[in-house]
Amino acid sequence: MSRLSFNHGDPQFVPLTTYRSYPPEIMEQRAQDFYQYLARRKTIREFSSAPVSRKVIEQCLLAAGTAPSGANHQPWHFAVVESPELKKKIRIEAEIEEREFYERRAPQEWKDALAPLGTDSNKPFLEEAPYLIAIFGQKSTLMDDGSAVKNYYVPESVSIATGFLIAALHHAGLATLTHTPSPMGFLNELLGRPDNEKPYILLVVGHPAEHCMVPNIRKKPLEEIASFL
Repeated sequence: MSRLSFNHGDPQFVPLTTYRSYPPEIMEQRAQDFYQYLARRKTIREFSSAPVSRKVIEQCLLAAGTAPSGANHQPWHFAVVESPELKKKIRIEAEIEEREFYERRAPQEWKDALAPLGTDSNKPFLEEAPYLIAIFGQKSTLMDDGSAVKNYYVPESVSIATGFLIAALHHAGLATLTHTPSPMGFLNELLGRPDNEKPYILLVVGHPAEHCMVPNIRKKPLEEIASFL
């Protein structure tokens, strides 16, 4: 149940005390440093089984929870899986959907687009990585009295929080993979999540395997992703 207070009365404000201002040259350097730092991040598919402290995961989830959201309803839930038995069940169900995708549902154009990444229906990383984080979006928030409050801009809010989470995990020294078997309804059943929640992403989290390889791909340059008008 939610501990949020949905106040539909007059808005209440407090002074902004957390903002930090920097001289222009420092701002430029910080922006460049942050870009170069994030540019080191790589999606991986070969994970080590080396353990990761739960405290690290908890702090990264708290960072994700600071993301902005529609009407501040924070319509997300992060189901963290570390049980080997549960990870095995998730892999079995995910691979059923993946085989259906690769063998029947995916058009050739889509499979051609995935070819440079070397992906297929076999997903051993779902068992090898120390953590799986199933990210759910909540269509409504269930209150303590049993009522439900509608949430707004759920996909957008969950996407922003997921970006915060991936950046936080990278900052902590961990690698990730955004896995999206479709459909993912089996996650509700396996993880005991209610019907008002929709699984969006299964985030695989851990350290890279010793001889981890990644696709030789590039990111688009600034002129291809932005315009200044």
